[in-house]
Amino acid sequence: MSSGRVSRYARARLTAAVATVCALAAAPLAPQAVAADTPPYSETYRPQFHFTPEKNWMNDPNGLVYYKGEYHLFYQYNPNGNSWGDMSWGHAVSTDLVHWKQLPLALSHDDQEMVFSGSAVVDWNNTTGFGTRTNPPMVAIYTSHSKSTGKQAQSLAYSTDRGRTWTKYQGNPVIDIGSKEFRDPKVQWYAPTKSWLMTVSLSTEHKVRFYSSKNLKDWNLLSEFGPSGATGGVWECPDLFPLAVGGDENNIKWVLVVNINPGGIAGGSAAQYFIGDFDGEKFTAEDKGTYTPPAGQVVQDFESTDFGAWTTTGTAFGQAPAAGAVDGQGTVDGFEGKGLANSFHSGDGATGTLTSPSFTVDSPYLNFKAGGGRHPHVPGTVMEQGPSPEGTVLADFEGGTYGDWTTTGDAFGTAPATGTLPNQQEVSGFLGNGLVNSYLNGDSTTGTLTSPEFTIDKDYVNFLIGGGNHPVGSDNPTAMELLVDGKVVRSATGQDGEALNRSSWDVRDLAGKQARIRIVDGNTGGWGHINVDHIMLSDTQAQPVSQETSVNLIVDGKVVRSVTGSNSETLDWASFDMRPYAGKTARIQLVDMNTAGWGHILADQFTAADAPAKSVVQRADWLDHGKDYYAAVSWENAPGGKRYMIGWMNNWDYAGAVPTSPWRGAQSIPREMALRTIDGRIRLTSKPVNGVASLRQASASATGVTVKNTSQPLTGPSADGKALDIEATFSLKDAERFGLKVRTGAGGEETVIGYDTTTQELYVDRTHSGAVDFNSTFPGIQTAPLKDKNGKVKLRILVDWSSVEVFGGSGEAVITDQIFPDPGSQGVQVFAENGAVKLDKAVVWHLGSAHE
Repeated sequence: MSSGRVSRYARARLTAAVATVCALAAAPLAPQAVAADTPPYSETYRPQFHFTPEKNWMNDPNGLVYYKGEYHLFYQYNPNGNSWGDMSWGHAVSTDLVHWKQLPLALSHDDQEMVFSGSAVVDWNNTTGFGTRTNPPMVAIYTSHSKSTGKQAQSLAYSTDRGRTWTKYQGNPVIDIGSKEFRDPKVQWYAPTKSWLMTVSLSTEHKVRFYSSKNLKDWNLLSEFGPSGATGGVWECPDLFPLAVGGDENNIKWVLVVNINPGGIAGGSAAQYFIGDFDGEKFTAEDKGTYTPPAGQVVQDFESTDFGAWTTTGTAFGQAPAAGAVDGQGTVDGFEGKGLANSFHSGDGATGTLTSPSFTVDSPYLNFKAGGGRHPHVPGTVMEQGPSPEGTVLADFEGGTYGDWTTTGDAFGTAPATGTLPNQQEVSGFLGNGLVNSYLNGDSTTGTLTSPEFTIDKDYVNFLIGGGNHPVGSDNPTAMELLVDGKVVRSATGQDGEALNRSSWDVRDLAGKQARIRIVDGNTGGWGHINVDHIMLSDTQAQPVSQETSVNLIVDGKVVRSVTGSNSETLDWASFDMRPYAGKTARIQLVDMNTAGWGHILADQFTAADAPAKSVVQRADWLDHGKDYYAAVSWENAPGGKRYMIGWMNNWDYAGAVPTSPWRGAQSIPREMALRTIDGRIRLTSKPVNGVASLRQASASATGVTVKNTSQPLTGPSADGKALDIEATFSLKDAERFGLKVRTGAGGEETVIGYDTTTQELYVDRTHSGAVDFNSTFPGIQTAPLKDKNGKVKLRILVDWSSVEVFGGSGEAVITDQIFPDPGSQGVQVFAENGAVKLDKAVVWHLGSAHE
């Protein structure tokens, strides 16, 4: 699995299995359509106290440094559009980390390079010679991404006017190891050795390197750290800093932050951290010991010479358990005993299922080990392809010509393909004798294929699609797009496989509109092509065929729990919460319906237990357990020795599809970081910066309210709003779950912020939070471990026009999630389920806009 920067942004391989089967559908345009006279920063989903650029794409925060009364926020920015590309450094400054002033572009891409992530320092002693001791330069250390070779090296730029204008160093790059996976330098002054210290990522090796320099130009390698912790995706945007434990300056620990994508705790992008010591050359993480899963009764360990009462379909699982790897497979490890279920028989091309006999659920948890491919179960998929829904055929690509469709470039040739092209893997799943196939002359060709205009007069656009997973929003997409008024309102991509699969766009909100289909191949890398066939308008939605590699729990004929692999031959612990199904009849089913890369599943050691087993990812330490906190890095030189951190409030699973315009991308609220001892362990905690309080306006409060088995308004209309700061304390009674619901409204819209006493977890449920259908990985529930303190649970909740940030306890449990509710959904409710809870006190402050 090759990676490269394209694996960071286009995610051509690493996120293929976490997207919707065969499609990444863009959200309907209507909710976020922007009128020409809409004032800036007043659009439907525009954050009011989180930084966003006035327009265009933004991702990672960069160059965080404090100088002469200003906090500088640089950020990955596309000056030319609302999708990833032409990466440059945007720039904003603030005096309080809340009110931001956007400044002109700082570092621009050029013909040779894009300016990827990095950091900035104040060179107080003018070690670089870029300024003077009386006017020390600000120096940016960034990753140069070569447009011609894809190689990544570390380079410098400098400013002598407080960061307003910048000059790139003529001696760039200052570190070049010839790698395409070497990025995101974080530089700081290390006083004990009177030298600069760089922390930088070897992304696909899951390593962090440390370098030292006296002048920022000449660097010496000190050491490496990793692999360790979560390694399911690339490691990016590292950070290293010291903090006093509990404020005790005699007890200093070092924190190493490593952002990872995919493979985060909530899926996709996330920020993990390690606590340890740094001696000037080497970082050593604290030893967390060996993990022992909860004891229980083993119900299937695959140690027999056959599958016993378990039944198979297809050929993927063979006739009996495997004794490790099978023919053609890499080393398989992490399983227990001598046997396991392994669907690699006959390679990734084989498919099939392995199903347990029915059983009655009588234990709280079912623990097991899983590995193999990351191709999750997607609700709504079917096991077998049925007939196409009836409708109007827009294009079936039969007859040997494109008809009145028009082409640009050379990827699509002059006529439809008749199947597999030279040197291409076998293409399947298309109908008839023709299809669109842009593999003409291999992946190196690019171009577009555009339909004539048509009227949307049915509810759905159904089609077959395959090829590369390079969605719209990546730098070089391979995608099919629906255009209305010249704008892309829906998009779909392949899943790095030559088999076409059904997909569908819901276009009911576009009824009567004139539209075009455009098929785009802009990619020349691996899987840099697109396959499309049988485009139809229909009043019935097509159902895609499953391409999962998963372990499923089936109750009443439906998949109610599912786990997939992590693109690894190493098995790791997983768990199903069986409590909601106590007394019901269930089955376990292992499913391999995938024939592409990592198209297999591994499983072993199914054990009924009273407590859940935890995976490596669950045992890792995370800055934030939400879906939308990534590329987290901290400011240097902050006054009073404070350590403030900020993250990109988005997730690469769907970053290019979030329904915002004319901007795309927001930063989290900056957070003050601290180390605290919690339950006997040192933990990194966070809280919103104090500047948030400056936005507080009118407030509403409730005290001493007992709630039982209901949801009710917190205080009435006085608490309702779209931008809120909420502090609440609950006393436990007998409720299983309780908390607050925000942004509630018509049609059942709500974002649920709750506490589950049975699992001792904080959670955010955004399943019904508004627009959630633009990507299958967006709706869901995020959880974070949180123990009550003396029978009480404290919450701090920041609600903005398109996000919630929840801080539990002393800030040891944090969940950050984007939401896209209707503007009219502004209610705030308190709730309790399966019992009662006492709300000791809740205060809701309405927050003014930081843009005013």
